Amino acid sequence: MAEKPALTILLCSPRGFCAGVVRAIDAVEQALKIYGPPVYVRHEIVHNKYVVENLKSKGAIFVEELDEVPETRAPVIFSAHGVAKSVPAAAASRNLFAIDATCPLVTKVHREAEIHHKRGREIVLVGHRGHPEVIGTMGQLPDGAVSLIETVADVAAFTPSNPDALAYVTQTTLSVDDTRDIVEALKVRFPSIVGPHKEDICYATTNRQEAVKAVAPRVEAFIVVGAPNSSNSQRLREVAERSGCLISELVQRASDIDWSRFGSLKSLGVAAGASAPEILVEEILDAFAERYTITVETVSTADESVFFPLPRDLRENDMRKIAEDVGR
Repeated sequence: MAEKPALTILLCSPRGFCAGVVRAIDAVEQALKIYGPPVYVRHEIVHNKYVVENLKSKGAIFVEELDEVPETRAPVIFSAHGVAKSVPAAAASRNLFAIDATCPLVTKVHREAEIHHKRGREIVLVGHRGHPEVIGTMGQLPDGAVSLIETVADVAAFTPSNPDALAYVTQTTLSVDDTRDIVEALKVRFPSIVGPHKEDICYATTNRQEAVKAVAPRVEAFIVVGAPNSSNSQRLREVAERSGCLISELVQRASDIDWSRFGSLKSLGVAAGASAPEILVEEILDAFAERYTITVETVSTADESVFFPLPRDLRENDMRKIAEDVGR
């Protein structure tokens, strides 16, 4: 039997689940525990097929819109990405038992936008068109109150109603470097524009990108474990590529690996997006171990200890009262 080639794998840390993702997944699992199936979830609770399928197997039913939910007393959970104000309003009009699992860092952006609007400022949102988080943030305010900026070129083309009454917020899962360039362009063109007191890009997105930047220049190829519709995972792949790693792939599962891209490798970097579970990272490592004699070295650039409590309706000390209320 031929000896397997040696491969050094540099494993990024932090990687994988962030506090907002843990909270959202735990919210669905806790609702299933308290109320039993079904539990309805509007949109993917997080952008990861493995996670969604696992929750489906336990009794979660995923829908894209509330009109897909029948008349029911079962919980209806809003995803970590956040929703427009019209969604909870629609749920209330139908007397649905809605539970909001929006990441608190996304809620922070919503509140910032509302405050700027109340102070008479036009809002610029830096983000990606069509992403659920962007739809939810723009949906916090009346139509026309928020303008979406995706690139530096968009800044040049943007014509505000009043250049002296502007504020900006950002999607939480963007490329730190790209966003910095866009914000700098906004500040050059509109010197009086008001920004957030604390950067909107979340700690987990920033930390994972910094870990990739530390590893990518040291390896021949890079794999980011994550879903194609996960913004933060896509940004990690881009960061690896820009940091000098010419082979940079985003994969969901080991079965997705294009082995023709990973031939005579001697070094590989591995990271995981904030919605990718560690079990999928282990699956990727096992797949490489079948073909190579691997040595795994963890490269850590930050320690994370952030914790978000469950939505109030699902906390242990509220469970009995909620169950009684729903049973009436």
